[in-house]
Amino acid sequence: MPSFGAGTPLYMDTIAVLGAGGIMGRPIASNLAKGGFEVRAWNRTRERAEPLADEGIAVVDSAAEAADGSEVLLTMLSDADAVVSSVEGILESGATWLQMSTIGIEGTERCAELADEAGARFVDAPVLGTKAPAEQGELVIMASGPDSCRERLEPIFDAIGKRTMWLGEAGGGTRLKVVVNNWILSVVEAVGETMALAEGIDVRPELFLEAIEGGPLDLPYAQTKGKAIIERSFEPSFKLRLAAKDATLVEEAAERHGLDLPLIRAIRERFDEGIDEHGEEDMAATFLTTAEARVRG
Repeated sequence: MPSFGAGTPLYMDTIAVLGAGGIMGRPIASNLAKGGFEVRAWNRTRERAEPLADEGIAVVDSAAEAADGSEVLLTMLSDADAVVSSVEGILESGATWLQMSTIGIEGTERCAELADEAGARFVDAPVLGTKAPAEQGELVIMASGPDSCRERLEPIFDAIGKRTMWLGEAGGGTRLKVVVNNWILSVVEAVGETMALAEGIDVRPELFLEAIEGGPLDLPYAQTKGKAIIERSFEPSFKLRLAAKDATLVEEAAERHGLDLPLIRAIRERFDEGIDEHGEEDMAATFLTTAEARVRG
């Protein structure tokens, strides 16, 4: 059995990264290694994590092998089911579980219960940022969990992020992430539809970006996604398929708390429409769903 909870030093030397082959997990594992931590990397599809071996990171065949002897278990996986299945049976009493995936309120509660049953310390710490900020170690970390974990986790957060927000008991990080995601998804869909409108009424979409540039209506994110749409360049910094999942998590949170938010419902439906054709492309490819619907019409 793994022993990553026993005899934990003040600053952890070994971190098991589960989901180390993903767009977020791989740069997180890399930056932890650059920060001086010993990292053990596991991914459900091992080949995706293999490049980490060139950085001196141990790429292993199972989550249990990654966890064995590690002081911290870090999960960065696509959804709650993947997170839960990866840690079941390997959590031990006294272990520190750093859960950084975006899995929504209910998923986080499932993880907290699992940690409690095992006697593990659970820290809910989703991040703000996609591929480039992850690679550059400039994520914003929305951490929540036991105060006793703060000092020992700060070196980890410093290695992968530019700023850490501490948000009280576990679950506070996820609730803020749901709120932020509602904004991000709204901006992306609004930019996609605005660009489609411009093209549809014979306005060069570049003129829209020029019109708002530098003013109170401008957003760096709007410029980035707008230019990607103009260039039809949808190399994923965050996949449309995952954005649709996040929209569902926002919608579920709203319904759970009795809120009627029609905008996120419409965004989730539009993202879902695009998954079959564009799910592995960047979420800005939601534009294509609108543009292609016009062509079909």
